[in-house]
Amino acid sequence: MSKLLRPSLVLLLVLTAVTGVLYPLAVTGLAQLIFPRQANGSLVEKDGKPVGSALIGQAFTEPKYFWGRPSATAPNAYNAGASSGSNLGPTNPALAEAARQRIVALRRADPGNEAPVPVDLVTASGSGLDPQISPAAAQYQAARVARARGLDMAQVRALVARYTSGRQFGVLGEPRVNVLQLNLALDAMPAGSVPGRDAR
Repeated sequence: MSKLLRPSLVLLLVLTAVTGVLYPLAVTGLAQLIFPRQANGSLVEKDGKPVGSALIGQAFTEPKYFWGRPSATAPNAYNAGASSGSNLGPTNPALAEAARQRIVALRRADPGNEAPVPVDLVTASGSGLDPQISPAAAQYQAARVARARGLDMAQVRALVARYTSGRQFGVLGEPRVNVLQLNLALDAMPAGSVPGRDAR
């Protein structure tokens, strides 16, 4: 027994040092060297201060802002410490009711908008943290935002188009719009002009 105990303890200490200390330090160091922005949370700044992350959604509720995809995290929406979806199946009546209530809220916020409501505005993502919406979801809200800010509809639509990212490498995923960055660009937009991407 004593012959096995010493090599076992040595092996435990070596593996602990390699996998618990050296490997995490190496990965952290490489991440800071190669991808420093992503490694530090992909923070988005305004006036030199962080106002959020490009990777985590925020709850915008004012009519003058674009609204993101619903979040099912608890106890608050977009809670990064409790990433989760609603876990409601497609045949669950609660899912249909939640979507119906969200449609009602969108219609109430933008009376007269009879366009079909994009699905990502009424269904939560699997993570509950989705920071992006589809271009269709952004364009759906453009009239409300333009009206609330006293802007020309063409200005707002052009801004949405400017902040629409295409498929990664041209083939992966779908076109998308980061809601936080779009709203910051709106806040920075002088009347009668559309800012460039450096407004982020």
